[in-house]
Amino acid sequence: MSGWPDNTLPTPRCIIDKVTAVHRLTVLTLNVHKGFTLFNRRFILPELREAVRATGADLVFLQEVHGSHQQHARHHPGWPEAPQYEFLADSMWPQFAYGRNAVYPHGDHGNALLSKFPIAAYDNRDVSIHGNEQRGLLHCRLEVPGHEQVHAVCVHLGLREAHRQRQVRLLLELLDSLPADAPVIVAGDFNDWRLKADAVLGERLLEAFGSPARSFPARLPLLRLDRIYLRNARASSAQVLSSYPWSHLSDHVPLVAEVSL
Repeated sequence: MSGWPDNTLPTPRCIIDKVTAVHRLTVLTLNVHKGFTLFNRRFILPELREAVRATGADLVFLQEVHGSHQQHARHHPGWPEAPQYEFLADSMWPQFAYGRNAVYPHGDHGNALLSKFPIAAYDNRDVSIHGNEQRGLLHCRLEVPGHEQVHAVCVHLGLREAHRQRQVRLLLELLDSLPADAPVIVAGDFNDWRLKADAVLGERLLEAFGSPARSFPARLPLLRLDRIYLRNARASSAQVLSSYPWSHLSDHVPLVAEVSL
């Protein structure tokens, strides 16, 4: 799970103080659209990395991130040798986890979590509906100083309403399996433009913005697809990053929240 080879040390800003309790962290979620702009016109993963780094986020929830893609690697000179989530993590996030959801002849993609805190364990739960889009819930248990355990769940739900309803039920089952008093952060692309999933999740979780924010399409956000939900935590502030360069780096814009544990 660590993003560092055996012979490499992180830069000092990535070394975590394991004694001082952490009561506030910055959370960012973004559907990276596999590293391409809207309509796949341009490969912009290097620019995206710099923009994500500039936020200083402690936890980064990513959806539609490539583990590999041989065809793209041949056609795009800037395609990284490492998986996209490792490339994005670089020297800022010494820990990362990847949940592979979709596999095809040229490669794979899924959800990823980049973390400045140790990832003690992770599991990718398959919530795909047979014969349709491949989806998963990437669940990570984090070691955050001052807390016995903190849980993060990176979500990407399906495009069909009936599928999303079933996937929300599976998400709730996962949440029910976690310690009742542990902080939980659930974030990602819910594809829930009708807000039906939010009506269910809102009974059990706090939405960081109070009500879902507009995040799609990036050039003129109208639909409320992306979310940050919290349990045993609260958001002291939340923001949609919709200005340049974010409006040109994916088909979604990111959400960022300051979370108090």
